[in-house]
Amino acid sequence: MARRTPLFEAHQQAGGKIVDFAGWELPVQYKGILEEHTAVRTAVGLFDVSHMGEIFLTGPKALEAAQRLITNDVAKCQDGQALYAGLLNERGGFVDDVICYRFNAEKLLLVVNGANAAKDAAWIHEHSFGAQVEDCSDRYAQIAVQGPKSRELLAGLTPVDLSPIGYYRFTEGTVAGVQCIIARTGYTGELGFELYCAPEQATGLWNALLEKGQGFGVMPCGLGARDSLRLEMKFALYGNDIDADHTPLEADLGWIVKLAKGDFIGRDALVAQKEKGLTRKLVGFTVTDKGIARHGYPVLEDGKAVGVVTSGTQSPSLKIPIGVAYVPTALATEGSTFDVEIRGKPVPAKVVKTPFYKRA
Repeated sequence: MARRTPLFEAHQQAGGKIVDFAGWELPVQYKGILEEHTAVRTAVGLFDVSHMGEIFLTGPKALEAAQRLITNDVAKCQDGQALYAGLLNERGGFVDDVICYRFNAEKLLLVVNGANAAKDAAWIHEHSFGAQVEDCSDRYAQIAVQGPKSRELLAGLTPVDLSPIGYYRFTEGTVAGVQCIIARTGYTGELGFELYCAPEQATGLWNALLEKGQGFGVMPCGLGARDSLRLEMKFALYGNDIDADHTPLEADLGWIVKLAKGDFIGRDALVAQKEKGLTRKLVGFTVTDKGIARHGYPVLEDGKAVGVVTSGTQSPSLKIPIGVAYVPTALATEGSTFDVEIRGKPVPAKVVKTPFYKRA
C-alpha cells in the first residue's frame, strides 16, 4: 500500500497525475513536464517533497556522531548552515546521500531520501556513536519553492528577512503564519527554498504559496520536472546514479569527501580506492545523433558494453539529449566519445563538461 503525503488531496484537486514513486503516491506532472520545468527556470515552481525523511541527532555526542556517519566536515559548518554529504557503508558505497542541517553542536538534522528513510534510520540507530537518534519523518511536511522569483514570492508571506540567507543556509520563522524551517536548499540549480512544517499545516501553506504566487507565474510541479531540472545540473539521484555499489569518488562527488577530518564509515575503503586508482567514473554526455539515452542503456566502445547510462532525458532548457553514465576512466575525459545502445542500435555520444545547464 503506497503512502500519501499531507498534500495528496491538494494534488488531486489541482489535476496532478498521480504515480507510485518509491512507495509514495506523488504527482508526476500537472500541466506538463515542459511547462513546469520552464516555470522553475524562469519564474517559480512548487514541489511537494514531504516524502523525504528527517532524522535528528541530538545530545553532547551529536556532532561527533555526524562526523563519523557522513563524508563531509560538519565541524567546519557554522550553526545555521547545511551541507551535502554521503552516508556510506563500510565498502565506501552509498547508504544514501543526505543534507545535514546544523542547528548547533548538539542538534543536527539529516534529511534523507524518502525511499530510504526507514533503512537510513535503522542504519543511523545502529551506528549512533553515542548520539540520541530520532526519526521525525512523520512530523514534517516539506515544500520546495524553486525558481528566480522564489525569494520575491516568499518575502510577501514572511516577516523573516530572506536576503541574508545564503546558499545552503537556513533559519526558522513563519511563512503564511505557519512555523517553518526555512532553508535555502533545493535540487533544481535555481534560487530556491525548502520549507519544513507540521503535516497538518502543509495544505494551508501550499494554498497560500499558490495564491500569493499568481503574480509571479507560480506553477505546481511534479516529479517529472524535478527529474529533468536536477539532471540538467548533474545532481545525483539515489537508486539511479548512486547506490550501495558505487563510491562518491566514482560518482564524481569527491568534493563531498573530507578525508582529512578523521575517521568515518567508509573512509578506509575510499583511501584504498584513491591509492589504487579509479576504474570507472560517472560522466555527463550528450547524444550527438538522434535518440534519447535512458537509465540502464549500455555504453559501448567498439561494439562492446563497457558501462551503463544511469540517467538520461531530452533537456527542456537546452533542447538536446543529455545523460550521465558510468564509463571506464579512459573514456571519462571531456571530449571522449562512445556509443549508447538505443533500441538495439549504437548511437554516438560525447563526454561534456557539467553542469549541462548554466544560468545566464
